[in-house]
Amino acid sequence: MENKLTSGKIAPKTGEYNIVSSKGKVVGTVRVKKGDRMPPTRHSGSHFEID
Repeated sequence: MENKLTSGKIAPKTGEYNIVSSKGKVVGTVRVKKGDRMPPTRHSGSHFEID
């Protein structure tokens, strides 16, 4: 299952989230705890994904 989240959304689970650019390229990772808000991204159109 793949979850896509944007900045400010609540993380559904603790884990390493890939930062994905608007072009679909993984540009980094961030560790977020369940219930925390997703951090801002450096570029508009980016989102977070976790498997």
